[in-house]
Formats: sequence, structure tokens, C-alpha cells
Amino acid sequence: MSTVEIASDAAQSPAGFVEKAPLERYVEPDKPSLIGLTRKQLTAVLGAIGVPEAQRKMRVQQLWHWMYFRGFTEFAEMTSVSKELRAELAQRFTLARPDVVAEQISVDGTRKWLLRLAGDPDSKLPHDVECVYIPDTERGTLCVSSQVGCTLTCSFCHTGTQRLVRNLTAGEIVGQIMVARDRMGDWPGGTRPTDGVVPSGDRCVTNVVMMGMGEPLYNLDAVRDALLIVSDGDGLGISKRRITLSTSGVVPNIERAGNEIGCMLAVSLHAVRNELRNELVPLNRKYPIEMLMEACRNYPGASNAKRITFEYVMLKGVNDSIEDAKALVRLLKGIHAKINLIPFNPWPGTKYECSDWEQIEKFSAVVFDAGYASPVRTPRGRDILAACGQLKSATEKLSARERMALRAMAMTDE
Repeated sequence: MSTVEIASDAAQSPAGFVEKAPLERYVEPDKPSLIGLTRKQLTAVLGAIGVPEAQRKMRVQQLWHWMYFRGFTEFAEMTSVSKELRAELAQRFTLARPDVVAEQISVDGTRKWLLRLAGDPDSKLPHDVECVYIPDTERGTLCVSSQVGCTLTCSFCHTGTQRLVRNLTAGEIVGQIMVARDRMGDWPGGTRPTDGVVPSGDRCVTNVVMMGMGEPLYNLDAVRDALLIVSDGDGLGISKRRITLSTSGVVPNIERAGNEIGCMLAVSLHAVRNELRNELVPLNRKYPIEMLMEACRNYPGASNAKRITFEYVMLKGVNDSIEDAKALVRLLKGIHAKINLIPFNPWPGTKYECSDWEQIEKFSAVVFDAGYASPVRTPRGRDILAACGQLKSATEKLSARERMALRAMAMTDE
């Protein structure tokens, strides 16, 4: 079995900022899943099991079609692949996605899945993440996680109160989209659910946002490989214009993300002064606002047609004054930007309150009058703690006895 270790540069962090060290490692199972392998990696796998070089490109294309266009979960069903190769693949690999431990459906139709991932067999911590599906009448947005827990400690974010267990693999990131499409009947010939809200278009999952658990730019290689698979036109086929990566401001990796992925960028800003952002987003102590803004100005491909979204959570009496709104306009001068105002979503134990609606509207008007789009995000899934900033793996909230019971149940199911 192979392992992936996760490094942290906490020792190099400035005073007052601490990056969490990972508590666990990813251990590849004896029969790994092919989900998440790049075409190059899949080609190497076929070579290792004896597929002649002249056939590998064709075989990769066949497997790609069955996995990502048709959504098949068994090699035996891949009728265009030879029986011998299907048998060899089934003996060595799987097409497994993360396991769905629980599903919750909000009164507004939002769905949240608790997903169980493979972990170290000796692990005492759950390797679980949450994934959220937000449907609308004509589209559906999937909020995807990049880490089990989170490296960061943003003070207003429920996810930030978790321990960092480990980074996700590319397969586990892609697997969340696969699970969502499974559950929503979003493959050719699939049956859509009859409960909740289901989009009326041809596809249920039309948009992907890397805004779930974790900081994507602290897991850039896996996120890159996963999103290139997601945007591949021969498979899942979600346009890069419909994929948004959100970062709290890992400045050195912003340019890399633009060059190597090329998707839309969102920045969790939330404050216009370093002193306040140091408190709300402690990563700011390492990469202050000035460095972050410079990285945004240089983001590859940024234009009026490909604007950077700046996320700004509205906290009562903290960052919601008219002076803050004017300072925000000055800060973003020269950047192709839109501002996404997010009413604060409360969670147990938080010290913050959501700004009054009247104040949010006044704040929005200042930004809008300056020429920036400033939509106010409608809270979705609050009743199931699925809204922005509320995600926290359900098993993280359980007692040790409850976690042991869940683990025993999973072992029994196997």
C-alpha cells in the first residue's frame, strides 16, 4: 500500500498565525479506485498490467467514457472493452466513490451528504467530509470539499473549528461529483429523485464550487487534477466557466491555479483592514491584504468577462459599516471584480451575529453605485447546517462512543 503524507509550513508562519498540522494520512486501499486518475496516470496503469502500447490511448478513451460520461460503477458493464481486460481491471481496481453515510434535505431543497472516505486502518479519527447540492429551477450547484477538516482557523467559520485530518486525493474530490450525479440520477438514462427541488434542465449538476470543507490552495495538485477531469469535455464536461475555486488567500498558489486550472476564482475577503482581517482570516497575518490584492490583479485570464468574486460575510457591528463599504470600493480599484455579500450563517457557539437586512442593503448600494455587481447571497440549507461557513463533518460532532458505533456499523456492512 502507498501513502500520501501532508506537509505543513507552520514553523515558518508569522507570529499569531498557526496552520494546523494534519493528524492522519491517506492510505491507498489494496484495490484502489481508478476514479481521479489523469489520462496520463490511467495510461501508465494500463501499461503496468500489460496492455500493449498501441492500444493504450484507445483503451483510456473507452474507460474515460464509461466512467465519466456514463457513470458506470462496474467494469463488467463496459461492453466495448474486451472481457479479458475487464476481468484484469476488476481483479486489481475498483470504480468506487465515497460512501454516503447520511443525507439531509433542507426545506428549501438543498441536500447535504456526509461522505465516508478511505483512511488509515489504524485511524481513530473519521475520514469524513460534507458535500452540498444547491438546486435551482434551471441549474444545480455542487459545493465540494478539498480537505478533511481545514488547515485554517477563520473565526466566523464553523469548518475552521475542526481539526485538520488530511488532504483529499483527486479521486475523492472527483468522487463527490460522481456521488452527486448518482444520487440525482444525472447520468444518461438516470432516474431523478421525486423529493426536494430538481432542476428542469438536461443536467442536475451544472456548476461546481470548491467552497466546501478545507482550503483548496493548500491541496492544489489534487484539486488541479480533479478539476481538469471535471472539465474534460469527453466526460463530466462541466465548463471551467462554471467551476469556481474559492481561497482565503494562499497568495503563492493563486497564479498557479490560474495557469494550471483556469477556472473562475473567488476570494474570501471579509475585511478591508489588515487588523480586522487578521482576526477574521488569520491567514492574513502571513499574506496581508496588499499581497492578496496584487495576486488578484495578476490572476491569469482575469477580465470583465471573467471577473474575480470577492466574498464578504456580513457581520453585525464588525465589518458592515458604510465606511467599510467605501473602503472596499477603493481596495478593489483596477481589479475585474464582483462582490458577493453573504449574510452570516449562525452556528452553535459562534460569537458573531448577522448584519441587519437594512444595513446589508445600504452596504450593497454603496458598492453597486461604484460600478460593481454586489448581489446578496440568499442563504440556503441553514436548517441542516449546509449554508456557507456552516459545514462541519457530522462525525466530528459525535462523542467517542457514537463514533465507535458508526465505525462498527460500517465494518458490519462490509
